[in-house]
Amino acid sequence: MKPNTLPHVVVVGAGFAGMKTAQKLAGKPVRVTVVDRRNYHLFQPLLYQVATAGLSPDEIAYPVRAIFQDKKNIDFLLAEVTGVDFDARIIQTERGLLAYDYLILAAGAAVNFFGNLSLAKNALVLKDVPDAIRLRNHVLRMFELAAHEKDPVERQSLLTFVVAGGGPTGVESAGALSELIRLVLRKDYPNLDISNVRILLLEASSCLLSGFPADLQAAALKSLSAKHITVKLLARLAHFDGRQARLESGEVINCQTLLWSAGVQAAEIYQHLSLEQARQGRVKVLPTLQVAGRENVFITGDASYLEENGQPLPMMGTVAFQQGEAAAGNILRLVAGKTALPFKYADPGSLATIGRNDAVARIGNWRFSGFIAWVIWLVVHLIGLIGFRNRLIVLINWAWDYFFYDRAVRLITRE
Repeated sequence: MKPNTLPHVVVVGAGFAGMKTAQKLAGKPVRVTVVDRRNYHLFQPLLYQVATAGLSPDEIAYPVRAIFQDKKNIDFLLAEVTGVDFDARIIQTERGLLAYDYLILAAGAAVNFFGNLSLAKNALVLKDVPDAIRLRNHVLRMFELAAHEKDPVERQSLLTFVVAGGGPTGVESAGALSELIRLVLRKDYPNLDISNVRILLLEASSCLLSGFPADLQAAALKSLSAKHITVKLLARLAHFDGRQARLESGEVINCQTLLWSAGVQAAEIYQHLSLEQARQGRVKVLPTLQVAGRENVFITGDASYLEENGQPLPMMGTVAFQQGEAAAGNILRLVAGKTALPFKYADPGSLATIGRNDAVARIGNWRFSGFIAWVIWLVVHLIGLIGFRNRLIVLINWAWDYFFYDRAVRLITRE
């Protein structure tokens, strides 16, 4: 069969779900076009390390075209999708129209501020490379300002860092920020009293890491406290104006840094597709990951809403990875004239690191904390990176940081 007569599969999104789909379809009797508004695949679990000066962006991102440069049936389109005509089987992009036979929407998630305009305007977030660079610049700039600030009240405000959200991103960011400050920046700013630095982790619910067992939640809380991080549970943010964070309880925290990691929702494109949505703007799908009434359209990753045992699958990379593989398999089945199979999530466990030698891990029924969990975390995240060069450089940077207490990317750069 000639290449231009093969069924055309369009994959929207180069995240975990989209990339896994394309990888599974490589070399198969289909044409694949991956569409994304950025030209790289980002290993988002390590984004916080870019924000805390541990890694460079190019060490956790990899060009999409480089991943598929030897795959003859896969092409890439750098463009933002603006709409979909499901009846005509056409997606609309800023660079024109693109027809498809099968469509996989894997556009991922966006930050959810729950309608709080003050947070949307003034809080820092961590979803993409520019966000991480902006956060890194901001933290380093706070220290530059504090180093020459005479007013102790203003200096304390500059050196107070608030992280909102007690999930893995919040816990890992707070831990990494503490180590950056207390192990590295204290040497860069010898005239600053680092004991005045305050790092607060706010969580609106009654526990950290809600998807983890209670003993691992307790271990994480203990580790954070040991790193001089103040954890406030049942602390819901009401307002942040760039100078003060106000909680619903009425408590006011004078700070100029607030990292918001307390909410996500489906990417904006899903709001314009007239598809049935559930919580967080996620799109309801059939067990096969297809959209009801449109067997040639699949939704995978964070925006896919599918329940198992009465609960929606979490918005996690492991779910996206497995759904991408399952969607690719179902497309190949449809191309061969077979019926699609239902998706079943195989939970590999959960990981979160608090810092050097310290993490929590649940793998099946096994639970680990401390050094062993940290080693597991290191191995899993190294394997997850694309490209031997990236794995090697990240390993070298981690080793350098571990043995010499140094972060290589303490740069304030143009955003």
